[in-house]
Amino acid sequence: MLLTDDAPAHGHHANPAFCRDIVDGLSSTPKATPPIWFYDRHGSELFEQITDLTEYYPTRTETALLAAHGADFASAVGAGRAVVEFGAGSARKTPHLLRAIDPAAYVPIDISGDFLRTSSAELAAAFPGLPVLPLVGDFNGPLTLPAAIDGLPRLGFFPGSTIGNMEPDAAVDLLRAMRRLLADDAMLLIGMDRIKDRDRLIAAYDDASGVTAAFNMNLVTRINRELDGDMPADGLIHRALWNDEKARIEMHLEAVRPLHFHVAGHCFHMETGETIHTESSHKYGERDRRLLLRAGGWEPVEEWTDPQELFSLILAKAS
Repeated sequence: MLLTDDAPAHGHHANPAFCRDIVDGLSSTPKATPPIWFYDRHGSELFEQITDLTEYYPTRTETALLAAHGADFASAVGAGRAVVEFGAGSARKTPHLLRAIDPAAYVPIDISGDFLRTSSAELAAAFPGLPVLPLVGDFNGPLTLPAAIDGLPRLGFFPGSTIGNMEPDAAVDLLRAMRRLLADDAMLLIGMDRIKDRDRLIAAYDDASGVTAAFNMNLVTRINRELDGDMPADGLIHRALWNDEKARIEMHLEAVRPLHFHVAGHCFHMETGETIHTESSHKYGERDRRLLLRAGGWEPVEEWTDPQELFSLILAKAS
């Protein structure tokens, strides 16, 4: 059963946080924008296409882990928890977890309201006895969970290695915020991508069919549409590179010629070869994963990985 307030769809009024983040990011040296703003409706749809690509191993690997280890989750987590999913998107992986652990409620959180309402309705139809309580919001900011789950023990669910999109200090801050939000008896099931062959990593973020490039370039389209921008899309190209020192894939928009453009009334300039750093995706070694969780207030309990050791699912308890 879907329990939600029917919020009106947003018009073309600019989100103040979007405007601030983009203007600040384009004003910085080097230029960089937060990856959260990829996800307007079209960006969310493009990301779903990315997850089906041959080159993009994380989604199918993590989904297979969720499908294979349901009995393990049930044993470790127990029934009757409220599942709180951070950045739920289409919630395609979530049914595997919900079927396994018999939760008391499901709270999907996502910044894309239209996308969230659609996926929540589909999930509510698939689990008719389960209260589904979608929450539109940025999980990096302050959140108030629905009163309907007050008093219930909680399981945070953070799949997709989304934690890897954050700098380590921001990742620790987020884990601590989750710890506060979910309360003392909470658990957290989190996906983390592992360090692996450079070529395999780059292929996953620069696919042959160009879907990831379109996903990156959609940010320009959104800026121009919502922030009165005139960024020249034909003057920018998608770049993906491996930063070995920081153990991360970086996505950039690179200027192919000198550019002069406007966003929200501000003027910007880019030289040929200059980039806007739009996303990082950190990969974690064995100790890195545990260290990050412990720094964020979570004690690892169990870990599952695939035969090729591409990806990890880690269950942790509030510490």
